[in-house]
Amino acid sequence: MRAMGGVAVTHAGTGAPVRPPVPGGEVTAPPRAGVTRADWRRPSRARVARIRARLAEIYGVPVAQPHGDALAELVLTVLSQSTNDRNRDVAYLRLRERFASWEAVRDAPLEEIEEAIRPGGISKVKSVRIQAILHAIGDPLDLAWMRSAPVPESQRYLCALPGVGRKTAACVLLFSFGLRDVPVDTHVSRVGMRLGLLRPKAPFEELHDEMLALTPPGAELEFHVNLLRHGRRTCHAQRPACGECPLRRMCPSRRD
Repeated sequence: MRAMGGVAVTHAGTGAPVRPPVPGGEVTAPPRAGVTRADWRRPSRARVARIRARLAEIYGVPVAQPHGDALAELVLTVLSQSTNDRNRDVAYLRLRERFASWEAVRDAPLEEIEEAIRPGGISKVKSVRIQAILHAIGDPLDLAWMRSAPVPESQRYLCALPGVGRKTAACVLLFSFGLRDVPVDTHVSRVGMRLGLLRPKAPFEELHDEMLALTPPGAELEFHVNLLRHGRRTCHAQRPACGECPLRRMCPSRRD
């Protein structure tokens, strides 16, 4: 189980990587109103600090120690795409219980991988992608070198793997090693655009670069998780609860 308060609770004894819930998908959603592409200006440090502080008042400061298993995080993030946290974790645990090693996953018949991860949804696509990634990494199947490598080097390596984008790469670097990267998923991009932190309809690469630039060093996990929580609980895609939003006075996209 994982708590949604100030502390991320681990899957004790299961072998699953420890990290806060992160939805999958390498896509973004535009804001519904408020800031436009023409009038957007990069937010000041003071404004970012006020938003961070307000989010921390509401959701607390999330805590998740880096778990150190980048390969597991990479596979987990692939499994997270287009599903919820529970189904993602079930699929991951079934995969680890079925196969003794990542080499065994790489070399197994594809239909066995697909069957193991079926609870996570779109298992035909994900099974092909997981094996393609493992084959691309080659021998040894180990990404521990990223712990001490320059972040841009690791980003380039990960994004060259089949089906891996900036969000997945950021999850691997942040949650595995606590390195300086910030995942931008649908929730983070939506809330960030509505608050004017991110440029509306910006390309995905720009969203990640901007999010990283405006996040103070050491606040990567906190800002990511709290924006995500706000998107899930209040700033919904279709019907944002503006009347109940504690960031209402700060939001140029609020609905009266």
